[in-house]
Amino acid sequence: MRATVKSSDETGSIHLLRPLTIREITLPNRIVVSPMCQYSAEDGFANDWHLVHLGSRAVGGAALVIAEATAVEDRGRISPWDLGIWKDEHIQPLARIARFLKHQGAVPGIQLAHAGRKASTDTPWRGGQPVAVENGGWEPVAPSALPFSTGSLKPRELTLADIRSITEAFAAAALRALEAGFEVIELHGAHGYLVHEFLSPLSNIRTDEYGGSTENRMRFGLQVIEAVRRVWPDRLPLFLRISATDWVENGWNIDDSIHLAAAAKQRGVDTIDCSSGGTAAHAVIPLRPGYQVPFSERIRRETGVLTGAVGLITEPEQAESIIRDGQADLVLLAREFLRDPYWAIKAASALGAPIRIPVQYGRAFPSR
Repeated sequence: MRATVKSSDETGSIHLLRPLTIREITLPNRIVVSPMCQYSAEDGFANDWHLVHLGSRAVGGAALVIAEATAVEDRGRISPWDLGIWKDEHIQPLARIARFLKHQGAVPGIQLAHAGRKASTDTPWRGGQPVAVENGGWEPVAPSALPFSTGSLKPRELTLADIRSITEAFAAAALRALEAGFEVIELHGAHGYLVHEFLSPLSNIRTDEYGGSTENRMRFGLQVIEAVRRVWPDRLPLFLRISATDWVENGWNIDDSIHLAAAAKQRGVDTIDCSSGGTAAHAVIPLRPGYQVPFSERIRRETGVLTGAVGLITEPEQAESIIRDGQADLVLLAREFLRDPYWAIKAASALGAPIRIPVQYGRAFPSR
């Protein structure tokens, strides 16, 4: 249960805090907790850490809380400690989290993912190096047998049967997500993981129907969307996270992303979550506040699909301007939510808007 603390703004003039309805799901505001890997699971199972990590952001006022990249196959994990949803036993621990998020007024979301050639690595705080088979790792798979970087494990090139199997794994994972009570699925097509690996000519040099032309390189990702949309109810939203550019000459670029976004929209994707990079270790990314916002703005303008902006969005006024100026429909925060689980409550206060807080916390927010 949440209570509203009055403020100077009762007119709904704050764009960041306006509700947004996507299909039959209404987000109470435009603030989203971006998926953030915690590298804290065992055999893919969610635990108390994931409940507290995700739950505290829902308590903190975010409209949509998206669980981290959750592997649709065991070999699709980034590390041996990633969340998984490749077997039915994973459902109940995830359902506990989804229930809590919803009870706090947030929409529960989950990102379905396959790490492709970037799988079988150690945790970031141990250096993120490849984990060999003898140490609990596994052989990665990819569109082409090209390692991500010097020192990375060389992946095995996927066969056509493998591609069909992984597509089916995404659909099976979506059904498990539905049973667990999630109301938004985001498909991970960014950051150099499997869907992005198929998209980018830097990582896909196949000569069959999944390689070569842009249309062929898009085929796998679009087939995953179609497979998931077939089993995911029409009333529930489907998001797609993309890397709008590889930041490398002759790589995937914003024009390709606009083409992909339009095709994804036709197949039932409601929102494009616009990130970038991740498929080339040598890419030079011009980091600055809101550096990816132009991608979300252009995709939104040229395709009519809803977009989310992500990347170095830290200040309430910055987030408000992104929504107010039509650069995106949602803002997704990652590191800022790691620093402050209650960012959404503080943003409302900073913008002079009504603050919706759990009744248990009411004594800390006297009426103004």
